[in-house]
Amino acid sequence: MSITGQALDSVGGTFLTSGAIAGIIALGIIALLIVIGLYVYYALAWMTIAKKRKYKYPWMAWIPFANIAMWLEMGGFAWQWIFLLFIPIAGWIAVGIMFIISSWRVFEKLKYPGWLSLALIIDLVPGISGIGTLAYAIIIGIIAWKK
Repeated sequence: MSITGQALDSVGGTFLTSGAIAGIIALGIIALLIVIGLYVYYALAWMTIAKKRKYKYPWMAWIPFANIAMWLEMGGFAWQWIFLLFIPIAGWIAVGIMFIISSWRVFEKLKYPGWLSLALIIDLVPGISGIGTLAYAIIIGIIAWKK
């Protein structure tokens, strides 16, 4: 192969590498926008539900970790249970269970079936990850904004 052929191979490899990097960056930006959008949606929905429940500080729906403490309080648990999140795995499972129980209680207080809170459990089934989160997002939207 001539020197020119080697130079072209090197240039082609550079374009391929930079194209792959650009694609990864684009996917990262899209993922970030989706996460931000979901966070805003959940915060608005939880804030609206907190206002319906006449919770004292509905703006806490916008603060990470405080929004989970708010949800636990609305479901009848003490806000201090949020500190279980500092215990890997066991604490996360405990807070997850309390979150589902809190959702059940809040939904029933707002005259909706409590079992709707079990939508989050669907994500535990292998192969259908994300369906439960989507279902829960739709459910809290209905509960928040349906008259």
